[in-house]
Amino acid sequence: MQYPDLNLLVALDILLDEGSVVGAARRMHLSAPAMSRTLARIREATGDPILVRAGRGLVPTPRALELREQVRDLVEQAGGVFRSREVELPSLVREFNIRTNDIFMVCYGGRLVDLVRSQAPNVMLRFVPEIDDDDAMRAGRIDLAVGASARLLPEIKHQGLFMSRFVGLARADHPIFSEMINAERFAAFDQISVSRRGLARGPIDQALEAQGLSRRVVAVSPSFFSAVLALRDTDLILPMPNPVMATCCQLGLALRSFEIPLPLAPVRVHQSWHPRFDNDVAHRWLRTLVKRCCDENPLG
Repeated sequence: MQYPDLNLLVALDILLDEGSVVGAARRMHLSAPAMSRTLARIREATGDPILVRAGRGLVPTPRALELREQVRDLVEQAGGVFRSREVELPSLVREFNIRTNDIFMVCYGGRLVDLVRSQAPNVMLRFVPEIDDDDAMRAGRIDLAVGASARLLPEIKHQGLFMSRFVGLARADHPIFSEMINAERFAAFDQISVSRRGLARGPIDQALEAQGLSRRVVAVSPSFFSAVLALRDTDLILPMPNPVMATCCQLGLALRSFEIPLPLAPVRVHQSWHPRFDNDVAHRWLRTLVKRCCDENPLG
């Protein structure tokens, strides 16, 4: 199938608007002869003279008048494809699948939902756990991912949100607080590990091994907040990201934090998305709100 030259639509629209080859040539930054050749191609494509001589000027044929509005609409629609369009948030109806963990959901999720509801009441946010494969954004199952994963596909876009570091957490009257907490004392108490994949070992174990130490993990939880609630009546300790601690303090839980005496690198939390959404106006609006939530309330 041979497609028509859509540039001829633009030229036809301008010719009908100007009623002059010279005027149309000026608007299209062409020479008058080049514009005349374009008019000849339009005549061949439509099978109609389009503009005919009348005295010193040109007048449209009945066929040209018939096409005028249709051509103008087509040119406007084509232009809209390449222009950044605005989105009417109050009438926007859309669902966004956001892959994240309970840290972001508890620390920032409520504020994000409030902002979305106030600006776009017909938008729904669906928070999904970090259990999907790494190809989920490419496949379109996930619109936005918030987390610290470094295993991103090469084309994935991302933006930093905040830095997170690990601190220790235990019940307020835990015996670990009776003396100065060093690496040996930290490793002496049974611990809870948090891993959505059920892993008991991680960077903390590597840092302990570098000092000839090891810890005993007696439980693995899939989420930080379920692990936090398990601390209240035990002598277990929980290494966790510091934004969680800020929320625990706000909730008035009888828990106490401490610095982990190990050289642990901070973790950068970011939001990630597929390039197909990079210039999507509604998606860009959502990303702006996510960043705003983290900037407004830097729990770390």
